[in-house]
Amino acid sequence: MATIRQLQATLRLTYGLVPIVAGLDKFTNLLAQWSDYLGTNARLIPFDPAMFMKAVGIIEIIAGILVLAKPRAGAYVVMAWLLCIAAQLVVSGHYFDVAVRDIVMAIGAWTLAQLSKMQPSNAQ
Repeated sequence: MATIRQLQATLRLTYGLVPIVAGLDKFTNLLAQWSDYLGTNARLIPFDPAMFMKAVGIIEIIAGILVLAKPRAGAYVVMAWLLCIAAQLVVSGHYFDVAVRDIVMAIGAWTLAQLSKMQPSNAQ
């Protein structure tokens, strides 16, 4: 049976590494054409959508590093970030499947934060 420490470590790696990979991909578009996710909202951005997505990538990389360094705080940041992405997708009227996935991932990030509270030595 998995211990709380093992569960927390698994979620910490997941919510640390996945945002870093997704953030790095904003520079290469190997996994997805990220600017497509902006939909009609792209016209609201005062600069090139690709440049905007690179800025998003930097934020995601920082969030992933924060999860690895301080899982409780980082998990709340990632949870909020995922909920904002889901809300933007719902408002845009596209990618509802991705919005649902991001909400589920946000719940997982919240779970990491809760588990980190149970492990005070790792939960700064």
